Amino acid sequence: MEHRTADDRFIIELSGRIDSGNSADVEREINEALESKGDLKLVLDAQELEYISSAGLRVLLHLRKQHPELKIINVSTEVYDIFDMTGFNQMIDIEKAYKVVDITGCEQIGRGANGAVYRIDGDNVVKVYNDPNAFDEIQNEREVARLALVLGVPTAISYDIVRVGDGYGSVFEMLDASSFAKILTEQPDKFEWCLDEFTDMLRIIHSTEVPDGKLPDIRELMNKRAGIVAGVLPEDKGAKLIKLFEAIPYDNHMIHGDYHSKNLELTGDEVLLIDMDTLSVGDPIFELGFIYNAFVGFYDTDHDAVKEFQGYDYDTSIRFWKEFLPKYLGTDDETRIREVEDRARIVGYTRLIGRLISRDIVDANKADFDFWTNAINELLERTDSLCLNGK
Repeated sequence: MEHRTADDRFIIELSGRIDSGNSADVEREINEALESKGDLKLVLDAQELEYISSAGLRVLLHLRKQHPELKIINVSTEVYDIFDMTGFNQMIDIEKAYKVVDITGCEQIGRGANGAVYRIDGDNVVKVYNDPNAFDEIQNEREVARLALVLGVPTAISYDIVRVGDGYGSVFEMLDASSFAKILTEQPDKFEWCLDEFTDMLRIIHSTEVPDGKLPDIRELMNKRAGIVAGVLPEDKGAKLIKLFEAIPYDNHMIHGDYHSKNLELTGDEVLLIDMDTLSVGDPIFELGFIYNAFVGFYDTDHDAVKEFQGYDYDTSIRFWKEFLPKYLGTDDETRIREVEDRARIVGYTRLIGRLISRDIVDANKADFDFWTNAINELLERTDSLCLNGK
């Protein structure tokens, strides 16, 4: 047994097995080591610990009574399963040992609001989160992805959490997966197929009813965004924007929240939805507004930017949106299509402007800010509802 200090922690390294044959000796050695601990926080490093029996668990209970702040780190999957089965991971702060994955040179096959997806080998991909402290986000995404799967939405399920650089990643098994963005870029003859599958998947999502409280209500985010944006519009237009958003009723149907061609993957002959951390519930108009951004809005002042994000050119992106909307709505009525597009644009631009303001990056994106605010002012002149099917 080795021990060391690091910052405000006193770290004891465990190795081998702790069972009835040696638990008393282990406890005695730990207590002797603790005599030099002082006020440092106790941490047990279990990287080399192969097994722990009930007798060893009792040693940990004794330590926890004396040191309530006890933490155990670098726990192998096998040992963690013991802690999980016995409930110790609910009593003690326990961190698993995570496999390290290097994404240097790996192909980026997907990208969303909170991270990017890389292929790490022929069978697996890893989603790397933008926030290096995203462990809680990963756990949340795993939970909502499982919920979506149970409710009938075809989605990839993460089977492992790994370390990637200074942050975390979530690993998925996706055999020979290709994003729709890649297919549209490399196989333009499959445009109609992608369009049909894209629309069909969205209908599955939007027809899925979610039990109350299982997913956030997107109205909370967007009502806040509307309040922010209202402050940079003429007073009457700002008041109208807030009123339109507040008039959207609660809807318990699922929306993805970041639905675009990099978040649909073809693996074998199955289409799977990825990047589930933005799942919520709400009127489908919210989703359509976010989709408008992904295919059009983001590139209003810089048409070349779509190629950097999606891989294909602006003409392809515009065409996809223009053909998707009537297909999704199930109509060729140009008045109805224009009406829904206007509503989607207001939602989309509200999100984009609100993001610029909340991140204090308006000056750095002045052309976008001016374009989007002018567009909202114009759209509000002829729009009296934001609900997809509302009057």
